[in-house]
Amino acid sequence: PLPIIFASAQDAEAAFYEALERTDIDAMMRVWAEDEDVVCVHPGGPRLVGYSLIRAAWQHIFTHGGRFFVRVSQQSTVSTPFALISSVVEHIGSRDNEQLRAPVAATNVFVRGPMGWRMVAHHASALPPDSVGDDAKTLH
Repeated sequence: PLPIIFASAQDAEAAFYEALERTDIDAMMRVWAEDEDVVCVHPGGPRLVGYSLIRAAWQHIFTHGGRFFVRVSQQSTVSTPFALISSVVEHIGSRDNEQLRAPVAATNVFVRGPMGWRMVAHHASALPPDSVGDDAKTLH
């Protein structure tokens, strides 16, 4: 199959959250740059560097974490023609339990290359449950 080319960083970010909700490892990894310098930090987890380590971590989450729904709020971005940094608050819950978990502050970094926009960093940290408002919305 032909590789997916994301025309914008926003398209890549929407695909990231859609893959997370579908627990689709192939869709998730199509968002990431196939590079050994990509970085991912999940809440409370280690710093993962490299495509294969990041893939293994997402596979573990998808295999053992159940089905998710994700709402994003408080998005702010900084962009250039070749890079975009997106800071968001993620409200993640389980499809089995509709109650939202503690909010997560996430920073997503995308770069534009020959294959369109790709994620090169995702860093997420848990926030205190009462630290954000209820203005969550679906990003995609």
